[in-house]
Amino acid sequence: MAKGEGAESGSAAGLLPTSILQASERPAQVKKEPKKKKQQLSVCNKLCYAVGGAPYQVTGCALGFFLQIYLLDVAQKDEEVVFCFSPFQVGPFSASIILFVGRAWDAITDPLVGFCISKSSWTCLGRLMPWIIFSTPLAVIAYFLIWFVPDFPQGQTYWYLLFYCLFETLVTCFHVPYSALTMFISTEQTERDSATAYRMTVEVLGTVLGTAIQGQIVGQADMPCFQDHNSSAEASQSTNRTHYITSHRETQNAYLLAAGVIASIYVICAVILTLGVRERREPYEAQQTEPIAYFQGLRLVMSHGPYIKLITGFLFTSLAFMLVEGNFVLFCTYTLGFRNEFQNLLLAIMLSATFTIPIWQWFLTRFGKKTAVYVGISSAVPFLILVALMESNLIVTYVVAVAAGISVAAAFLLPWSMLPDVIDDFHLKQPHFHGTEPIFFSFYVFFTKFASGVSLGISTLSLDFAGYQTLSCSQPERVKFTLNMLVTMAPIVLILLGLLLFKLYPIDEERRRQNKKALQALRDEASSSGCSETDSTELASIL
Repeated sequence: MAKGEGAESGSAAGLLPTSILQASERPAQVKKEPKKKKQQLSVCNKLCYAVGGAPYQVTGCALGFFLQIYLLDVAQKDEEVVFCFSPFQVGPFSASIILFVGRAWDAITDPLVGFCISKSSWTCLGRLMPWIIFSTPLAVIAYFLIWFVPDFPQGQTYWYLLFYCLFETLVTCFHVPYSALTMFISTEQTERDSATAYRMTVEVLGTVLGTAIQGQIVGQADMPCFQDHNSSAEASQSTNRTHYITSHRETQNAYLLAAGVIASIYVICAVILTLGVRERREPYEAQQTEPIAYFQGLRLVMSHGPYIKLITGFLFTSLAFMLVEGNFVLFCTYTLGFRNEFQNLLLAIMLSATFTIPIWQWFLTRFGKKTAVYVGISSAVPFLILVALMESNLIVTYVVAVAAGISVAAAFLLPWSMLPDVIDDFHLKQPHFHGTEPIFFSFYVFFTKFASGVSLGISTLSLDFAGYQTLSCSQPERVKFTLNMLVTMAPIVLILLGLLLFKLYPIDEERRRQNKKALQALRDEASSSGCSETDSTELASIL
């Protein structure tokens, strides 16, 4: 939108050779050379592709909402439940280390996996599918072990850190190639946008599944808590000891049961994706004799202005929603006092988001993607302010949860709908270089995951400084105030900063249409049987 972008905001169509442009202006030639039929995706293809996004969201939702409270209140041995201030337990400080290091490592693995994928050759299954197939069984095993309490209390922190990092590595081997698959299911922008809408709908359904399965199963367990600091010592010398230990074991078993169900969903979705989707190579990519070097591609990607502006804006808005996600369960439990309702509130948010994904898809098609960003993401601000200022009221909280889901839907859909536009813009400016799609997607995920790790680490550490009490039925006022700031005011500031940065994003609807026409001309020229090598070289050099 900024007028001073120079060549970056120029018309891509104006850079094409006159022979191509004139071909579209002469009706006689168009009749003699019928246009190639568009690669339309069937509803079945789109659904199979969309189902592949569920594993990442189901597991990510369960970990994002519940891992923090699991490490703080559940990941203890039975004797640590009775003596709840055991030095071997996973306390707030250890939990902050696990969450930060796990998310930071997860962020680092994205460009590493992107590098490995860029070096992969095409097989009979494609270039991306083998990564999805072979990472799935190992990922589900690592995920299940995250929710298992080992028998050696001294090494609990290392146990959770190891399997958390291992799972994040393996799920990255699934998600990075799956994200890049968007560019290989069709060459048509409209088909990719439609498939992305299907994907976002299923992914939000995945978050609903993750929230429902984890929340409802865990919510049925009677998690023990202590009214004050001395109650643990009293419980160890009374008949309450058996009750606390039994309740604690039931809660641990509930987490394991939820992990088993989610792991099964992961495998089923991976099988459907593998059987129902086929990768397609670009016609002009198939003519490339040498793949681009990874670091050369990385330098070109990171110097592409629209990409940097897009990921910077979404970095702040994603960080805002991650802060809400990571602290929402604790906020409902201790600040609002809805210990037995948090799983239903989460479900209300995700169901609302699921039903509004198609509305946002229509909105961005009708009014443009940048307008959808401003309207969709900013709509969360008034509801966050309402949560910060209102007294604890269950009915009002449900209304706010449903309204907040509308903004969550926009935050889910828009980044993945806009990234393909940036990649198309890059292909027009760098027509010689292909195979950079994994770099685009992996580094976008890298920045968002690293921000997530920072947010979770800082928020959990903030709770430690505020005086968080493990297994306590209530928390000090400082902890409640800290949770209020982490879920309301901090996300509001981050959302406003992100929206300001989106003003610099240059790809509006007019430029997107110009890019689409120019890319189609490039594809037609590359796939035409009458196109000579000299003409192709001339086209690439002019572009």
